[in-house]
Parts: sequence; C-alpha cells; structure tokens
Amino acid sequence: MRAGLGAAAVAALVGSAPVVPADGSEVVPGAGMATHYDSVDGGNCSLPAAPADHLDVALSEVEYGTADACGGYLDVTGPNGSVRVLITNRCPECQVGHLDLSKTAFARIGRLQDGQIDVTYSLVRNPPLDRSLALRVKTGSSRWWMQIQPLDHGNPIASFELQTGGSWRSLVHTQDNFWMAENPGPGDGPYTVRITDIYGQSTTVDGITMTPDQVQRTTARLYGAGAGSGSAAPAPTTAPPTTAPPTTAAPTTTAAPTTSTTSTSTSSSTTAPPTTTADGDRALAAADTVATGRSGPGTATVVVLLATVVAIVTAAVLLRRRGGESV
Repeated sequence: MRAGLGAAAVAALVGSAPVVPADGSEVVPGAGMATHYDSVDGGNCSLPAAPADHLDVALSEVEYGTADACGGYLDVTGPNGSVRVLITNRCPECQVGHLDLSKTAFARIGRLQDGQIDVTYSLVRNPPLDRSLALRVKTGSSRWWMQIQPLDHGNPIASFELQTGGSWRSLVHTQDNFWMAENPGPGDGPYTVRITDIYGQSTTVDGITMTPDQVQRTTARLYGAGAGSGSAAPAPTTAPPTTAPPTTAAPTTTAAPTTSTTSTSTSSSTTAPPTTTADGDRALAAADTVATGRSGPGTATVVVLLATVVAIVTAAVLLRRRGGESV
C-alpha cells in the first residue's frame, strides 16, 4: 500500500503548499516526499513498456490529470543525489508533492530500506532524446473510431489534431493517454496529424497508417535538431527481408524415400510367393534326390507300367481261351 502525506504535512515540510496548475497541463516545481513501488510496465500512461532503464515515476491524481503529464520527465533530488525519471503512471492515493518512484530510481537518490525520503522535483523542458517521435494506433481502431498515441515526445502534449480535408480537428485526450477520434471516425487514412506540446512547440507528421498496436517511428521531433514536420516510416509488417531467403529444395515427382519404422513392413515383394503344400512335397522330393543321388519313377511312369502289365495279362487270358476253343 502506497503511503501519502496530506496537504498540511507537505506544507509543513516545504514551508508552503505546492502550487497546483489550474488546468493540470504542467507539473510545477515542488517539494515533498518519495516512496517506491515495483514498476513493471507502461503504467496508466499505456506506454508499450516500462523504460529500458526502469527510471520512471507515478504522480499524484491531481498532477497526473487526464494523462496530461504522460511522457514528460522530472528531475528529482533526494538525500543521495538526483535522478531523471519518465512520467508513466498515476498514484491515486498520493497527495500533491508525493512521488512514487520505481525502485531503481529511488535507489539512485536514497536507501530502499528507508521506504520514504524527502525530495524536490521539477519538470524538465526539452529533455535530450536519442529517438525521434513515434505514434501508435490503439488495438480495435478502425475508420469509424480511432485512438492514437504519441511516443518519445519529451515534453507533455497540450493538443493533438487530425487533418480532415483542409482543416484541423482537435482530438480528445483520454485517461489512458490516447487521443480519440469518433463521431465521426478518422476515415481510411493515411493520416496527417499536428502535435503541440505545453510550450507551444509543434510538429506535423504525415503518412500514418491504420496499423493498430504497431509503433510507427517518424522523422519528426518537437524541438532540437530535426524539429518540424516529418513522415511516418512504412509499417514494419510489410518490410522485405534484408537478405536472400534460404534456398529450399523444389518438390520432385519421385516416390518419397522409405522411412524406417518400428512396425513390420507391409510392402509387396518381387520374389516368388510362398510355396503351397503340394509344392512343398515336390520341393522335399527334389531335396531328397539331391541329398541321396537317387531318383525314383514318377507317378506318370508307374501308371504306364501298370497299364502295360494289365494289357499283357489280358492278352494272355484271351489267347489261352482261344487256344482252348480251337482244341
């Protein structure tokens, strides 16, 4: 549970209560105290992820406003030094002047075991950035309804406009840090937008596509070198490969190679079919002939011999009868 100081406690700490901006568009310099929490994502500002260095902060409900401070930076000074943090979250139970720092940021300026330290802080104007402005369309957006979010802009954003025909249409900032176009929707795109920060610096970006949840990096910046208009890079999902794809063997019309399995093969054989019982007998007889060197008369020979014997006997009987009759 995050702990916070009441307004009276903060006033006693710094001599007077911190000044609160009337429109919530800017976090004014102040003093108060800091606690710490586990920062693991983009927070209420709905950023794609926590910053790579995990140096971020949650603001009080009043200073957070309607996500007005999201994407800005604070310089925070504590007992052991100073740290620059990205505004990514809100702390509903925090009073004005109470910062809830990521553990990494807190450890830069105090001891984690203390849990709570006195701090001073101020919003950073035009913080140096190593990347140009990017834009992200929210999941579920379409030609009839769209929410879009600027990233890596450095200063808090005051207005976000969509070009419609020859005029500019102001979009509505939502609590989760997107800018919404509905009734009517944005149309099919590609889109051109104009972004202005709280210091009046603006940039125009064209070529934005309806590719939800894709970070579209642009060539634009709000300040410094390259400030002014720019264009969004092509959607990364259609980028061609930078190297030739690996060669894949073309399919052939020849039979697939036999794959060895643990089951018994059922493929047909080109050898003679298994022998029958009669064939087996002949095979055994042939084997016996080879083994003993003997061969016997076949069935046909025996039949011929028997027929011959019968014929001889019959002829002898007839001759004998005829001989008797002639006598």
